[in-house]
This record gives sequence, structure tokens and C-alpha cells, in this order.
Amino acid sequence: MPIYAYRCEECGFAKDVLQKVSDAPLTDCPSCGKSAFKKQLTAAGFQLKGTGWYVTDFRNNGSTPSTSTSTSASSTETKSSSSSSSDSSTSAASAA
Repeated sequence: MPIYAYRCEECGFAKDVLQKVSDAPLTDCPSCGKSAFKKQLTAAGFQLKGTGWYVTDFRNNGSTPSTSTSTSASSTETKSSSSSSSDSSTSAASAA
């Protein structure tokens, strides 16, 4: 149930009231008894924290960045060329 802030326009008495959305608004001030008790407009009582959905999320429309693909491909080529050079030196030593 939401909490509504009320304030009397006559005496200035303020009170927060826990009410259902379907309940009728209060009108009689508990302090002075006049029917000047009005519901106040207040800020929302929650905050959005943590990671979430932002405009910048999925900005590339689902495609992967090209820099990570080229980096992994070049490291694979370096590993295969170094292993082939060690294989050829091993085979040359065994042939002699």
C-alpha cells in the first residue's frame, strides 16, 4: 500500500498516511477538525540502482566488436607459427 502525504491548509498540520489506492482521500484535519486536509504531491519513494538497461546497451545491434576478433585471430597465428618453427628444428636435429 502506498503512503500519501497530507497537509492541512488551515493550520499547517502534516501527516503521512498509509492508504489503499482505492480508498477515498482524507478531508478532515485530525488537528483542527476543519475540512482543509489535502493530499500533497510528493517524489517517488524508490530508487533504481545497479546495472540496468540504458540507451547505450546493445548500441551495436548485436554484432560483436571487430577489435576482439582480430586480436584473437592474430594470437592464434602467432602460436601456430612458433609451434611449426620448433617442429622443424626438432625434425632437423633428428635427421642429422
